[in-house]
Amino acid sequence: MRLWSVHPRYFDRQALTAAWREGLLAQSVIAEPGRGYSNHPQLARFRETAEPLRAIGTFLSGLVDEADARGYRFDRSKIREAKMGERMLVSDGQLAYEWSHLLAKLQRRTPELWERWCDEAMPEPHPLFTVVPGPIASWERPSS
Repeated sequence: MRLWSVHPRYFDRQALTAAWREGLLAQSVIAEPGRGYSNHPQLARFRETAEPLRAIGTFLSGLVDEADARGYRFDRSKIREAKMGERMLVSDGQLAYEWSHLLAKLQRRTPELWERWCDEAMPEPHPLFTVVPGPIASWERPSS
């Protein structure tokens, strides 16, 4: 499961649809603890908020907004709650790690998008997040 901190404008079709599916799964797990991947490390930052269900719903809303802009049809009614009042924090180290991970995927799957974004030093974050200085998140499982 990858719940990206990167703005969905950078995603190829595969990343956008996968993030949507995985976000819906995360929403189910947060709404009904004990289901599925309830101990998945990427859920930690959503659970740490005052309103975890609104946090994941706001994350999903950002994906639907991007899908709408591309003419895709994601079912917004699947979002249980949204409009979280506060933004979540993401470290610049985490955002950089995810950016590198996404660029590697784009290079393999969608070279034309990789070409478009490869010179971008740091992407914008998903609208849910505010970037702060810091390392890769403690819940991240970096690959070698």
